[in-house]
Amino acid sequence: MKTLYVRVVLTFLAVIVISLVSSLLISLALFQKTLNATGKNDMIAAGNRIIRVYEQTNPPDLDILMDNMAELVSYTLQLYDGNGGVNSYVPTKGRKAGKINPESVRKVLQGELYRSQGKDNGTFVGLPFLSEGKHYALFLQSSSKNEGALIRLFFTILLLMLAIGSLGILVAGRYVVKPLQAMTDATKRLAKGDFEVELKINRGDELGTLSRSINDMARDIRQMERMRQDFVSNVSHEIQSPLTSISGFAKALKDGNLVIGEDERVRYLDIIVTESDRLSRLSDNLLKLASLESEHHPFKAESYTLDEQMRRVIVSCEPQWSAKNIRVDMESPSGAAVRITADKDQLNQVWMNLLGNAIKFTPSAGQVFIVISRPHPNEIAVAVSDSGIGIAPEEISSIFERFYKVDKSRAEDRSGNGLGLAISHKIVALHHGSIEVKSTVGVGTTFTVTLPVISPSNSVL
Repeated sequence: MKTLYVRVVLTFLAVIVISLVSSLLISLALFQKTLNATGKNDMIAAGNRIIRVYEQTNPPDLDILMDNMAELVSYTLQLYDGNGGVNSYVPTKGRKAGKINPESVRKVLQGELYRSQGKDNGTFVGLPFLSEGKHYALFLQSSSKNEGALIRLFFTILLLMLAIGSLGILVAGRYVVKPLQAMTDATKRLAKGDFEVELKINRGDELGTLSRSINDMARDIRQMERMRQDFVSNVSHEIQSPLTSISGFAKALKDGNLVIGEDERVRYLDIIVTESDRLSRLSDNLLKLASLESEHHPFKAESYTLDEQMRRVIVSCEPQWSAKNIRVDMESPSGAAVRITADKDQLNQVWMNLLGNAIKFTPSAGQVFIVISRPHPNEIAVAVSDSGIGIAPEEISSIFERFYKVDKSRAEDRSGNGLGLAISHKIVALHHGSIEVKSTVGVGTTFTVTLPVISPSNSVL
């Protein structure tokens, strides 16, 4: 009983046996009266034929006739006379005839046709019989020979049904349990870290649905494992590079045998400070991204002026775009100020990331253009366009992945770590908005952020 296969087989067998026995008992209860009545009618018809044969042949020996008739009709015959004498004629040798109630004998001797009742012993009928002027009572009883044959036939059919049904259940049980065994093995492999699992169970039932779900789960886990490995590799790379610089220049400064000038020493210290800041930004961005992806990140919604926020972001980035002689322009709807209800600090980081990237990858004397529009009364769109190097079409779908850097120009840039766009994408998603990218290599790139005017407030995401 420890395996599902044994339980399935035993359960089906129990169901079959109980069903057959219950069906037999119910059928007997429903048709017992009909069967008794039919049997008595058959015995009456046989008795009448015996009487007609006697009347037509008028045999000299009544006992011989009755013996032959008993063998012919397969019923036990009993012939009672008026003095209480009885002769029995049994078709099966060695069996005894049942005793008839004297009251029943008396009624038949008086000329009545008698059918056995519930108080009588056995099933029989009685017919009045006249021979050589004497009145007899002819009784016919059901023969155990016929009953035994019927019982043997019934039990043979029952055993065959059980045997064939059991064989079918053994095969069907294996058909049901085998996929479950494969699924169990698959889940064990997944638990041990083997994610290369694929069940080949092509079925349209619930087991097929379950196997497809396990395959989908295995694919998702494989993808998550690859993402985890890539994440660890990228973090290790991003950390190792500044640590190597810090360690190398620190050792150089510590080495008393190394003769360096004051300017060189200051340059080494500047590199150490720069790389330390880079590590700090990487740590802050990782913590920020982890917090955004958690279910308990605070979301502080407030109503404020979006165009004013964008102007402040432009002013805060002035050292970067002024150093490269880049022109930064902004256009917003005329008339009233553009107000939005959102998390001000989170969106401020989005605008800083987008504008910082636009400035970083726009060549000197280039242009950055910011447009605030209302594509829908309930939406606000912010488009940040640059005249920079652009992004290849095959890389656009990957730019929001963590640590992804598009090309060599970006990969060689030591100030970024490839987390800015991933953080921006997550913040926009938390605001139930969207961010789209359009770019042409060598012409420029446009990031468009679309946000609802009123974002979910007073909630924790």
